[in-house]
Amino acid sequence: MVWHMEAITAQNLTKKFNSFTAVDGLSLEIHEGEVFGLLGPNGAGKTTTIRMLACIISPTSGTAQIHGKEITKDPTAVRAMVGVQTESPSLYERLTASENLEFFAKAYGMEDPARIRFRIRELLEFFDLWERREDRVAVFSKGMKQKLAIARAIIHDPPVLFLDEPTSGLDPESSKLIRDLILKLSRMEKRTILISTHRLEDAERICNRVGIILRGGLKVAGTPEELRNRVAGEAKVEIRILGSASDYVRSVEGVPGVSGVEAKGSELVVSTGDPGLTTPDIVRRVVEDGGQILSVRPSLPSLEETYLRIVEGMRG
Repeated sequence: MVWHMEAITAQNLTKKFNSFTAVDGLSLEIHEGEVFGLLGPNGAGKTTTIRMLACIISPTSGTAQIHGKEITKDPTAVRAMVGVQTESPSLYERLTASENLEFFAKAYGMEDPARIRFRIRELLEFFDLWERREDRVAVFSKGMKQKLAIARAIIHDPPVLFLDEPTSGLDPESSKLIRDLILKLSRMEKRTILISTHRLEDAERICNRVGIILRGGLKVAGTPEELRNRVAGEAKVEIRILGSASDYVRSVEGVPGVSGVEAKGSELVVSTGDPGLTTPDIVRRVVEDGGQILSVRPSLPSLEETYLRIVEGMRG
């Protein structure tokens, strides 16, 4: 049994704006040191959830704890333990990169000038912005501003980081850079990171677990693999063979763990509960029967396909 320390827990978190319910009885557990992705369509309640957990707004009912501190009873302690990067970077464009970080360090209550200077240098080097420290933020590219916004969010070294759409509006190269930095923050600094995102490729590449939020409620949570299995049922292995695949259907049907075999031209599509276990036996059987294998590929739906199917099913 794996025992996890919970960095974030929420119980029946609800937020109403007049007659509109933005978040509806959301309960959640996020383990210490993990990257958790909050996925959902526009208006699903992702940003409102982050704003409540970060003590920017108060819940209408329900509560949550960040490292044991209650958001409703001890918001000051919670704010000291979290860093928040909002969808728009919210930086002071007329100030330099260093001046922005110094301003926010003081705003977060850091007082020792030597400690502030050290932390600014540490972060600007980590985010590869040290050479640009004296440049005004107005001349920075969108990707550089996003990196500085994340640096600003962790200037006070919080154990928990909330990132709201961290790659929104970025080109593919900048998006990859931000994804790599998030992974680095998680692995090297053991930070707990909650990301809200529309971009399923971000979630697939960097999240340990994901949760799908719909109409303000968390509908399902698990690893990307668990969600895929929930939708896809059995995995498939696609084997491309020189010549006709139909010649090998009978050979493969007898392999333990294989539940179905279909031939599509030169491709065998094999349904199996555990591709890791059965694929070597399938390959061996084809080769023994004289087949020449060109490629072997496990076929799983992407997280995007999984997400769309789950959301469609819940709406239906």
